[in-house]
Amino acid sequence: MDHRSEARDFLTTRRARITPERAGLPAYGGNRRVAGLRREEVAMLAGVSVDYYTRLERGNLSGVSESVLEALARALQLDDAERAHLFDLARQANPGPGAARRRRNAAPEQVRPGVRRILDGMTMVPAYVRNGRLDVLAANHLGRAVFAPLFAGNEQPNIARFLFLDPAAPDFYVGWEQMAGDTVALLRGEAGRDPYDRNLSYLIGELATRSEQFRGWWAAHDVRLHRTGTKRLCHPVVGELVLAYESMELTADPGLRLNAYSAEPGSAGQDALSLLASWTTVAAP
Repeated sequence: MDHRSEARDFLTTRRARITPERAGLPAYGGNRRVAGLRREEVAMLAGVSVDYYTRLERGNLSGVSESVLEALARALQLDDAERAHLFDLARQANPGPGAARRRRNAAPEQVRPGVRRILDGMTMVPAYVRNGRLDVLAANHLGRAVFAPLFAGNEQPNIARFLFLDPAAPDFYVGWEQMAGDTVALLRGEAGRDPYDRNLSYLIGELATRSEQFRGWWAAHDVRLHRTGTKRLCHPVVGELVLAYESMELTADPGLRLNAYSAEPGSAGQDALSLLASWTTVAAP
């Protein structure tokens, strides 16, 4: 992916959403020709010259310092995910001597046996391991049972492909739009971290070609962190499930995350998980 166009579009979209009032600036005149802040207003807030900020917003992040990036993050009121994305884009523009080595250290495509044993030991907790592209590399029996539509006919599914291209997804995920928007934001962040991932570029191209909704969300350049929260599912066998989730990085396997789900004790969701778990225990070899 072209890091210059990524940086340009990201900074432009972030500037467009900040109004003078939100930035604490007086709004002179009632007819502003730009959405959000003007370039000179961002430059003033960041403490850089207008010419320098214009250069950055055109996608030229070469030589930019961390202090300037921090000032931009404050001026544009970036959250943690957006700030990390800005720094990722700057790293691509300033690769340094170790860049080639770092690009070769891609996330593993397989899950280590020790991690698989941990997954299989979580008999009452649906869980799976995914990479940054949202390929599900491994899942325990209860994880496959809970996310049965995702795994239907696919041993190693991709969450984004399922969400946007499988007609079963909107029925399975209650609040599909929120889930789908978050998924696009996750892929946008991953593209900033690893723009040289050909499989990621292929996935994004496929989704943009086949899904108008994906194209619209992708053009927004939103990025988000997705570490904890709640999922509501409409399971084809046990009905609605409300599950809390935690997404944890596998520190020994950079780029891989373990997602684990749980229901409130004594809830209908817990009863449904227990039922599914009893079936998977019987069915498991």
